[in-house]
Formats: sequence, C-alpha cells, structure tokens
Amino acid sequence: MKQKFDVTGMSCAACSARVDKCVSALEGVESVSVNLLKNNMVVEYDSTALSEQQIISAVEKSGYGASVISEEKTPASAKQAVKNDSDTEQKKMLQRLIISAVFSIMLSYLAMGHMLSLPLPGFFVGHENMGINAFTQLLLTLPVIAVNFKYYRNGFSSLFHGAPNMDTLIAVGSAASMVYGIYAMYGMLYGYSVSNMEIVHSFGSNLYFESVGMILTLITLGKYFEARAKKRTTDAIAGLMDLSPKTAVILRDGQEYEIPSSEIKPGDILCVKAGSSVPADGVIISGSAAIDESGITGESIPAEKQKGDSVIGGTVSRSGYFRMEAQKVGSETALAQIIQLVDDATSSKAPVQKLADKVSGIFVPVVMGIALVTAAVWLLLGFGADHAFTAAISVLVISCPCALGLATPTAIMVGTGKGSANGILIKSAESLELAHKLDVVVLDKTGTVTLGRPEVTNVMTFGDITEKELLEYAYSLERSSDHPLAQAVNSYAESKGTQYFEMTDHIQTDGTGISAKYRGSIYAAGNYRAADDKMPENNREISQKLADEGKTPVFFLKDGTIIGLIAAADPVKPTSKKAVEELESMGIEVIMLTGDNKRTAAAVGRAAGIRNVISEVFPADKERKISELRESGKCTAMVGDGINDAPALVRADVGIAIGAGTDIAIDSADVVLMKNDLYDVVNTIRLSKAVMRTIKQNLFLAFIYNAIGIPVAAGVFYELGIMLNPMIGSAAMSFSSVCVVTNALRLRRFRMYDADGRAVKKQQPIVKRRKVVRPPQADGHLAENLKILEKRREFKNEKTKKPHNSKDLSPLQSAVKKQRKGENRMTGNTVDLRIKGMMCEKCVAHVKDALMNVEGVTAADVSLKEGSAVVTLSKELDPSELVKAVENAGYKAKKT
Repeated sequence: MKQKFDVTGMSCAACSARVDKCVSALEGVESVSVNLLKNNMVVEYDSTALSEQQIISAVEKSGYGASVISEEKTPASAKQAVKNDSDTEQKKMLQRLIISAVFSIMLSYLAMGHMLSLPLPGFFVGHENMGINAFTQLLLTLPVIAVNFKYYRNGFSSLFHGAPNMDTLIAVGSAASMVYGIYAMYGMLYGYSVSNMEIVHSFGSNLYFESVGMILTLITLGKYFEARAKKRTTDAIAGLMDLSPKTAVILRDGQEYEIPSSEIKPGDILCVKAGSSVPADGVIISGSAAIDESGITGESIPAEKQKGDSVIGGTVSRSGYFRMEAQKVGSETALAQIIQLVDDATSSKAPVQKLADKVSGIFVPVVMGIALVTAAVWLLLGFGADHAFTAAISVLVISCPCALGLATPTAIMVGTGKGSANGILIKSAESLELAHKLDVVVLDKTGTVTLGRPEVTNVMTFGDITEKELLEYAYSLERSSDHPLAQAVNSYAESKGTQYFEMTDHIQTDGTGISAKYRGSIYAAGNYRAADDKMPENNREISQKLADEGKTPVFFLKDGTIIGLIAAADPVKPTSKKAVEELESMGIEVIMLTGDNKRTAAAVGRAAGIRNVISEVFPADKERKISELRESGKCTAMVGDGINDAPALVRADVGIAIGAGTDIAIDSADVVLMKNDLYDVVNTIRLSKAVMRTIKQNLFLAFIYNAIGIPVAAGVFYELGIMLNPMIGSAAMSFSSVCVVTNALRLRRFRMYDADGRAVKKQQPIVKRRKVVRPPQADGHLAENLKILEKRREFKNEKTKKPHNSKDLSPLQSAVKKQRKGENRMTGNTVDLRIKGMMCEKCVAHVKDALMNVEGVTAADVSLKEGSAVVTLSKELDPSELVKAVENAGYKAKKT
C-alpha cells in the first residue's frame, strides 16, 4: 500500500533525513520518500504489518508532526488548498520579517550608532548611561525573539530528540548570544556596584544583542525569499490544476443549468459551448467542436471532435456546441491522474538526492562539533572568551544544510513541471536522472516510428480503366468493410470526392478479400494470394517492388481480370527521421524492434534512417533483447505504445510510452509522451541533461559554500585579517539557500523544440468562469427555479453599442445602418447583431442556420471578418430570441 503524509516541522535536509530514517526502521515499510520542498512524505508499506497511526507515531517520536493526506481531492480543491497554504505561509513570514526588521534596525542603531558618529539621545551616551543602553537593547531584542520563536521551539526540540537540524544551529547560536548578553549586563551591574567603569565598559562593549536580532532577521529574510522562490517551482502543477473547471452546464428536464463541477456524476449529460471548458472525461453524443487540448497534450492545434469521439476534462472548446455524457469525474479524470503523476514525480527521489540526504543527516552534528572545537582552540591559543565565543557562533550560523536539502528537489520539481507543460509526463525522479545517460534507445515500429494506420501511397490502373473509375469501383466495393486497408482506401477516395455505386451480393472471404456485383459484372478486391493466378509477369514485378518499399497492394478485379491496384502503407511520421538523427548525434545507438516481416521492417528502417533493425519478434523477445542490452552494461530506453510493448517498457532502464493513453501512464512507462511525436524523446533527454546539470551546479554551490564558509567563520584566516561577524554569517547562510533555489528556477527558461528546430510555444487555454446556478431539485419548485434562470439571463444582456461606420459594413449592412437604437420589437425590418466566437466559415454556417431556424426570419447575412450579422424579419419579433438562438448554437451575441 502507498500513502502520502503531510510532515510538519522540517526545516532542512537533516530533518528530512531524520524522518526518512525513523520511518524506514519500521517493520513492514518497503520504501520512504520524504520531500523537504513540499513538506510531505510518501510511504509504501505492508498494510497487514503496519498502520497509518504507527507511521505517524514514529514521525512524532522523531520530533516532527504528521498527518494523512486524503487522495479524494479534486484538482480544483487541491489547487485551492495548495494556494491557501502557500499564501498563508508567505503572509506570516512577511509579518515576521517586518516586525523583526523594525526592531533590529532600532537595535543596531542603538548598539553601533556611536561608532558611526550617528546622533543618539544623551541618556544613551557615556559610561554612566551604558546600563540604560544595555537594558534598552535587551527590550528591543525580545520582540524579535518572540516573533521568531519557531526557530527555538523546533531547534531545541530536534536537539532533545537527538536529531539536530538547521533550526538547532540558529537556536543555539542566537540563544548563546542572548545568554552572553545577559551575562554581560550582570557584569556591568557589578562594575557599577564597585564603581569600576573599566569593567562596565568592557562588558558593555560586548553585549551581542544586535547579533541576536540581526541573525534572526536575516534568516527570516532568507526564508521569505526562499518561500517565494519555492512557490514558483510548483507553477506547472498549479497550472494543470487550474485547467479543471469550477462549474459545468448540465441538462436536466430539458433545461440547461450551471452546477459546481464537483457535483457531476457519471452518466450526466453536459452541455459545452464555444469558449467553455470540458468539465469531465466523456464522449460526445451530439454536436461537434474544435477542442483545444494544449493544456493536456501540449499540441497547439485544436482537434476536431464529432459525435462518438472522446473528450478530456480540462480541455477547451474553441468553436461549436456539443452535448456529452460524463464517464469519468473527479479524481478519475485524465487531468486528475496527470496531476497525480506529476506530483508523484516531484515527490520521488533521484539517486543523486539520496547521496545529498546522507551527507545532510550527519552535517549538523558535525557543524556543532566544529563550533565547540573552534571555541576550545581559540581559548587554548590564549585568546579571550569573547573572541572564541564569536568564532563559535559564526560557525553555527554560517553553515547551511538547507542549501543541500533544496539542491535536488527544486530542480526535479521545475524540470518535471516544465515537461508536463509540454506534454512530457515523467513518473519518477530516477527516470529523469537516468534519461541523461542513455546509451541505447529501442523503438517499436507501429505507432512509434510510423503513424500506426495505413494510408494510400500508390494508385495504378491496368488496361483502359481510368484512375477515377478505379477509385469509384474500389470505394463502392470497400465501403462496407472495416478492414484497416479498406478504411485507408475509403478515406483516400473520400478525400478525392469520389462517387460510389450501390453494389449487391457482397461476399467477404477471410484472408483474401471481398467481392460484389454491379450491373451484371463481378468486382473483387483482394491481396496477392487472391490475384496471384490472374497476374501478368510485369504486374508481379510491380507488386514485388511495392512490397520491397514496405507497401501492401490491394488488387481490384472485374470479372476475373485485374483492372488496377491501390497500395497502402503505414507511413513513417514526419518527425521520426529527424528524431533518429538527433539521437545518433547525441551518441545514442538507435534500434528498431518489430513483429513485422523483414521486408516491411527494412523499408521502414530505411525511411526513418535506422541502421539497426530487428524484425519478426514477439513481445517476450523484445523484453529479452532489452535485458541483453542492460546486461551488457548499456543504459537502455524502450519507446513503445505501452500495450504490447509493456514487458519491454518495464524491463528497460527508462520506459517511454508514446501516443499516450491514461492506462499507459499509470501502468507501464516511466515517461509518457502525450503528443504522438517521436521527437519528444529527444526533448526528454535534453530536459534530463538540463535538470542534471542544474542539480550538479546546486550541489556544487551548496558544498563549496560550506567548504569555504565554515573555515572562514572558524577563523582559519585570522592571520590574514579575515574574521567573520555572526551577522554576516547569517546573511551569507540565507543567501546560499536563495541562490540554490533561484538557480533551479532557471530551468523555467528551458525551451522545447520541434523537429524543424523551432521553439515550441505553449498556449494556455482560457477557462471561462461562471456563476453557479443550481438546477431544480425534485421538490416541486421547478417554476420558481426557471424564473431565477430567466432573470439571470436578462441581467447578462449588455448595453446597446453604436453601429459601425458605413465603410466598415457589408453592402446589406450599409443599407440598414439607420437601424433605430433601443427598439424592443422589430417587424418588417432588420436587426444588427454582434457575434463572438466565430473562427471559420463553418462557424458562419452554424450561426446562419441558427438564425434562419427562428420563425419570422427571412434572411441572415453573417460576416466572419466583422463578427456581425444582419437579420431581416418578416414579422414582429423580440431581438432577444435571435440572441438566444445564436447562444444555443454555441456563440455569443448581442443586439447593436
């Protein structure tokens, strides 16, 4: 069983390592992945041996809090929860920062103003007033400690649980400074009591209250910037969540009502107009539309959808109107599963991160040990307690396990988010890391290198028959067949505008072909075997040549004589050859594995530029070949459709499903390419290389910072005149974390390219937001609800606008430009309408048909260019009826 938990109280990689260690030690736990960036944990465990409460208890015993995350949230509610949490955290952090900064500035001015010859009130100046100055500094320090007490609570709690973390370093360092300041105040009081101003001056010059205030303020400043930067790493996931519509239009009792999308149930009939978001996964039952699926697949060109086609929740209808039956809702939709997929990837750990976590787990205790050794060495060298104390505090506050903890997950999160925004879904951080060092990419043929469906490539006639006549006979004969080759012939004939005849006595023979009668003649279509004994020698040579090219000929006969052939082939995708070239230029070997015959496989290999082609293999053979490649020490990726290639996808180091379906994304592959484009394999590897490059840079920055900062703070370079003040150390520590996160955010500028070398531009769908109107329930209040709906429609009518100038109007519109404003009813006249949402001539036809179907309309002149319509009426008519007719067709309209 796999369960996700919220974990509270973590502040650095040492915290996440501690939680990981404690949970992993539980009997029955199979794997643990703790994410510092998102403050959560994914645990895979045996539910018969371990319970959720036992896991929570283990986390609490380690000094942190935990709670189960419900998986029943819809994308919209999940997004709102994420937004609320991040906004609340930032708001609290900003409040803490402002309070800390105000008091710390006053504190620093009071403590160090005299050094800069800044004016101070007289009662703060002079030896006799040093006690007043010191007490005021103490009072100014207390509010800073109070608003940042979280560091002390978490830090000392972790220390007492034997798991010191970054908060422990801050808490110990600033608390030691505070305690020393109070000790110094007692020393000053003693000096006053014995009238020894030298003692007063000695202690009064080393209070360290300003260090406490500035350490906490600078740490909070760094945390604030870090929180802002970390929030941006989740933009891609938030963008996916934002695709989920808040409302839906449902058809009940013959009327359309708007309801919250969370109330949709499977089987509901939903209405989708132009510009509206598809509220759930389902199938179109009437109407048509151009659907923008760029938010899901990354494909910017809208897909034409007709009755019977499936639609995905979160996509946007750009034109048209349709009704659909909801099939999957809430967490079962493809969008919800994609969001979960991306979220799981950002929660998983790459192997390189596990190394960083191990280092971070022992980092804090080592730093505390170094601080103690530093203080001891300076004391042994004869320096005063002040000098030793300053060096030890500097070591504590400059060390930064936080940077180590953020180095990998920030880059992983930005990288996976960037991929998902472009139709590349990465299921785990490990697969993202492995993709950058691939040695071999193995490709399936059908649907991967090729389109996956046959298309007509050649039409040849024999004898006196023309190509037009051959297509007519072929279309008439094959119309009733559902064979893939027949479908290819039919599609080709339809694209040529071919007519067909009604043939009779259809007979279909398995394995050979089909025959039928027309005007006393018998027409037949079949494969090589059906026409072999009737084929002249020169036709055999043509057939052989087509076969060598990977094409399958379909022969057509009339009364036993061959009259022509139509060859079809599964064509290579336009981008496949370029993808293969790019992979080879990266030094990656490309192999094609297919169950097809050698001749066809060789032809496809030549067309795609693949040198190594292995044909006539079964799925088990593919899996065996992948195993052989891995055993030879090569990092191997398998690219396939995720169904018959599933064994090989699972066996490969990186399984890549192309032409993705939801089941594929969940089951077999490590990476899912939502667009049916082989070139995205190249983009996946490029993205992996960019992410790994960023991770290595982050780890270098984190390690080099600590490697240089800690010795400087300890005073190793004291003889060179370099000694670090604790305030500077705290500023440097905060800067290192911000630097690591900001470096990871540079991945947001990573560009995907298509096969032509053009940067892919992402188009974000525009989701309409609607006010929710509840449908009538079974309580007898139908009439009342209908009145509410009618009032709402009237309220939405916009004010009348002035007509265009005559030079902007069509001839018919110019003739009626004197149309009177404000008329509520028209008769024997014309009405001007402004139409929004039309994108093509089909839209114009839809609007015109809708208007012409209104009783009393005699003519409708619709202009796509001007986005308008002039309607001629034959009787008295309310213009709102015309507006309603256009809106029912899926467009927006208003009277001008």
